[in-house]
Amino acid sequence: MRLQKYLAECGVASRRHAEEMIRAGRVTVNGTTVTEMGTQVEEGDKVMVDGRAVRQESTKRYIMYHKPAGEVTTASDPEGRKTVLDHFANLKQRLYPVGRLDYDSEGLLLLTNDGELTNRLLHPRNEVDKTYVARVGGTVTREQVKTLSGGVVLDERRTSPARVRVTKQEAEYCYVTVTIHEGRNRQVRRMFEEVGLQVLALKRVGFGPLTLGELKRGQWRDLTPEEVAKLRDLDA
Repeated sequence: MRLQKYLAECGVASRRHAEEMIRAGRVTVNGTTVTEMGTQVEEGDKVMVDGRAVRQESTKRYIMYHKPAGEVTTASDPEGRKTVLDHFANLKQRLYPVGRLDYDSEGLLLLTNDGELTNRLLHPRNEVDKTYVARVGGTVTREQVKTLSGGVVLDERRTSPARVRVTKQEAEYCYVTVTIHEGRNRQVRRMFEEVGLQVLALKRVGFGPLTLGELKRGQWRDLTPEEVAKLRDLDA
């Protein structure tokens, strides 16, 4: 089995992130640092990441977490900030987040040790929808909604079409629901900035077929078998 696939099946990371870890020299096989793609791993080989032995998880775990603002979605943070994985340190399975959710944002975050499913959910070809509710300062015009829906240019590349809908208008701000399938850095906030609007708060309420529902900030639950099946069907 290829090393990056083995790491994904161990729940270390998605296959794409596993490749980055290999290139960075963070992975050893039988005591030798490996930096080339395509390295084969056989039964009995000792694989380590950052000095820690990894092995294939016999039990897969799928968790939905309502991430509060103020947590990073990485395994560790050089600035010492709280990470989402701090909440799951006592679980038998070693979990990793599926994609990222901005430090300042809250909402639905998936965590799993199923690296293969993670890789499929994050692969651009599958165009998995992510739905957000943004609280935006001021009033959002029809022209701004039209521009956001058609795509704006970020980093010299236009975003894919989005579904944008104003759901509630208050005196000083309004709520806008946005559905995208891309995952660029701080994409939703930057899209609004491009049309002259400021996002005051951002909450992810949907990921593919899953919805956050009534799950409170900081709470988590295991996905049902039906929910896991729906995620797998996205790549069918």
